[in-house]
Amino acid sequence: MAIYQESGCVQRRPWEVSLTAEPRVVARVRRAMRLHLSLWGLSDLEDVAQICVSELVANVINHVGPGTPVTLGVSTDGAHLRIELSDPDARVLPTLVAPMSDAESGRGLMILDAVADRWGVISRADSKVVWCELATGLEVSNDHPRDLRVAQAEMSIVRHGSVQNAGAEVVTPLSTAVAEKAAIDLITDVLHWLHAHGGDPDESLDRAQMCFEAQLHGGWK
Repeated sequence: MAIYQESGCVQRRPWEVSLTAEPRVVARVRRAMRLHLSLWGLSDLEDVAQICVSELVANVINHVGPGTPVTLGVSTDGAHLRIELSDPDARVLPTLVAPMSDAESGRGLMILDAVADRWGVISRADSKVVWCELATGLEVSNDHPRDLRVAQAEMSIVRHGSVQNAGAEVVTPLSTAVAEKAAIDLITDVLHWLHAHGGDPDESLDRAQMCFEAQLHGGWK
């Protein structure tokens, strides 16, 4: 059971299901999504969530191959519904492109990009996870607090990485490795800025490390 009541508060537990990416299972995962969102009190997201999960499965079918084993995971922190689909092919990364008007495929990620609040790819050594998030309009659950600093850093890293790759013909969400490089490049640029304005980069790094460790252990807010 994915839901229970405690003191009048709906608790939404993450759920996960393993399946094979085939056309016949799309209807099955859409039904599962609709059922769980109804139980979670998120019926307003049913249509969009079903579109997202359909496009994620179709993307694997079209670009990795029918019959590929995948794992669908759905969770929420209260403010966002997160849908993840993992598959074992780390070589084929989804790429957002504008298909020709007469193309028979290639629109799946454009649809996902249009209906989801955000989406991306987590690249691993032997697999990848394509994820998307939908805003619920609810408050963030106390059980799943969202770190504002992490969210702000992620936005800065993505913007920095996008600027560096502005000349590319396609737009691809940042993988973990690319995001890490973009983060290091961003830190390097900040150190250059500090140096140019008379600051001490080493001292600033030490102070930043102290702040990070204090905040990590709950010492500062």
